Amino acid sequence: MTEFKTEEGARPSSGRAFLSDTGKPFRCFRFFRGITLPPLKAHLIFWLLTTHGLALDLWSKKAVFDLLEHQPNNSYSIIDGVLTLVRALNDGAAFGIFSGRPYMLVAVSVVALIAIFGIFLYSGSERRLVHVALGFFAAGVCGNLYDRLFNNGMVRDFIDVVYWPGKHWPAFNVADSLLCLGVGLMVISCLLTDKSPPGRAQQHK
Repeated sequence: MTEFKTEEGARPSSGRAFLSDTGKPFRCFRFFRGITLPPLKAHLIFWLLTTHGLALDLWSKKAVFDLLEHQPNNSYSIIDGVLTLVRALNDGAAFGIFSGRPYMLVAVSVVALIAIFGIFLYSGSERRLVHVALGFFAAGVCGNLYDRLFNNGMVRDFIDVVYWPGKHWPAFNVADSLLCLGVGLMVISCLLTDKSPPGRAQQHK
């Protein structure tokens, strides 16, 4: 009977240890363990902005459309010649692009929401401005998505601004405003985090 000898002090490797070193699934788990999810404060910021922004958008649409229903020409002047509330239905995206393609716009909105949630979950714990921007993004996308799903594919716009005599900016709503705020905050965040502080950079040397 043949005996196999092992070196003194060597321990036989178990199947579990072997898989943890060479198995691809375990590498995937090690990758996810290295990701820091946002803390509770970040979740509060993101979800409060998302839910309250969505509620404000839906409430403002209903309130203004109900008000204008009894107004002459379905409009109400806030600042003469500058700001007017109007009843406008948009079956496209910003500036009326992709008009008449509600299913495509719904699909784009769903993909955008998935991307926003994914970016938030892996955004880290110290990027407060990014969390605020993503909350505005989510609220704006959800507000217009609600209209496309439950208002025959038509988004309710009611803010009409004259930016030059005789020149009207395309009518928009609170959801559109939140999206613009999100873009602005994201740009500011990128500018602020573009250069790391000198002290922190020296510590890593």
